[in-house]
Amino acid sequence: MKDGVNGVALGVFIFFFLAVTVMGFLAARWRRADDEQSLDEWGLGGRSFGTWVTWFLLGGDLYTAYTFVAVPAAVYAAGAAGFFAVPYTILVYPLIFTFLPRLWSVSHKHGYVTTSDFVRGRFGSKGLSLAVAVTGILATMPYIALQLVGIQAVLDVMGVGGGENTNWFVKDLPLLIAFGVLAAYTYSSGLRAPALIAFVKDTLIYIVIAVAIIYIPIKLGGFDEIFKAASDKYTAAGAGGLVPAQAGQWTYATLALGSALALFMYPHSITATLSSRSREVIRRNTTILPLYSLMLGLLALLGFMAIAAGVKVTNGQLAIPQLFENMFPDWFAGVAFAAIGIGALVPAAIMSIAAANLFTRNIYKDFIKPDATPQQETRVSKLVSLLVKVGALVFVLTMDKTVAINFQLLGGIWILQTFPALVGGLFTRWFHRWALLGGWAVGMLYGTLAAYGVASPTQKHFGGSSKEIPGIGEIGYIGLTAFVLNAVVSVVLTFALRAFNAPDGVDETSPEDYTADAGDPGVETELPPATAGSAH
Repeated sequence: MKDGVNGVALGVFIFFFLAVTVMGFLAARWRRADDEQSLDEWGLGGRSFGTWVTWFLLGGDLYTAYTFVAVPAAVYAAGAAGFFAVPYTILVYPLIFTFLPRLWSVSHKHGYVTTSDFVRGRFGSKGLSLAVAVTGILATMPYIALQLVGIQAVLDVMGVGGGENTNWFVKDLPLLIAFGVLAAYTYSSGLRAPALIAFVKDTLIYIVIAVAIIYIPIKLGGFDEIFKAASDKYTAAGAGGLVPAQAGQWTYATLALGSALALFMYPHSITATLSSRSREVIRRNTTILPLYSLMLGLLALLGFMAIAAGVKVTNGQLAIPQLFENMFPDWFAGVAFAAIGIGALVPAAIMSIAAANLFTRNIYKDFIKPDATPQQETRVSKLVSLLVKVGALVFVLTMDKTVAINFQLLGGIWILQTFPALVGGLFTRWFHRWALLGGWAVGMLYGTLAAYGVASPTQKHFGGSSKEIPGIGEIGYIGLTAFVLNAVVSVVLTFALRAFNAPDGVDETSPEDYTADAGDPGVETELPPATAGSAH
């Protein structure tokens, strides 16, 4: 690690940071609408984005600074097991091709802004809608925090903020400034800001990875030397070399499948999806988004390169930033750090908007002020987006970073429990609303308690996301086990409730809503009345 502040790298980082800050504020004038005081405009960019804007926005949304830092860090620490992120992004795109266009169509028809809007309208249950909304907000908070962790990791490697003994305010001042800028342009420009900045972010990331995958192996003597160094390290550690031990194969497979099912349950994924202008845009994006999986596979290889380069860090999240500083010229290290930093700003902005929309539409309007006007909804969402960021910042500044990472894993367990209500509801009305709520409760309870009982070398609770699968005896992803329990309970309770003729909620959708496109005759985006979908 270089001593002191890397002035050149910091200068390049600041240049790009200022450039995207200006873009963030200018985005308020990009595709400006006649009426900006509505969630459709502020929170969904006017539902106007075409194929390429949506592609960059979804890429900026899904492939975050945490991905850039944590995926190769997992490979650096655990070997090929860290590659689980590659197959799960391969699995996810055929999956979303089947249901995202249906969600876009019905949301466009009825003016739904969140997944909870759809669940309320489909099942006529504010209780189930509230459960989905609370889960979404809960799962998103640590995810936003980890974007700030990514920025902090880059700042630490550049030597900004001083050492551990530095006054806390001086040490965290750069992060506070980055947070303030993010909060300001998100409040001002809404979803248009991350949509515009995503172009810069993804371009920088592709450039950095293309250079890294060629330049670093040349400096290290080629991929043969890189894989040999990694294999020697894992063999010496008793990890069985580059191939995961047989005992870890169930964990690998269930984590990949569970993560694929969970990815597009996150509110920020849906927010980016609903910002598209047509159903066809969604279908095209599910076919070209796999290009990011190629990038992810190359990105994961950086973990092996960090081993071969002799990078030694106590915090694995610093491994890749440190690799870049050690191997690249200072000016290009600054470009790489900017890619990571901007890669944190884009998803953090979208996540805070998505969480704010959930609160406004499915808590504030449904339970606090049913007669809220579009202007009041937008004002509340803007304020809540600031509060969400403040909460994430407090999380980062007060809690151990390892705890933050494990809470994000818990977020994946939680958000997966909304799958039966959302995806199930897109294809069938057979499930009973109370059964889905019961299944959700069982999945949440089991997943949380199981994760609480997982210990690690550094902490007694929430030390990981894998545990023995009941009845099978293999170690697997807790989220997938909880999801199976959720689905079983939902099916059994539905049979029981329908046998007793339990009252069903009102479905405000119709079959043709799920295949409608923006240009179809009679398809208009309309806000549902405040009482639509209320429980009966």
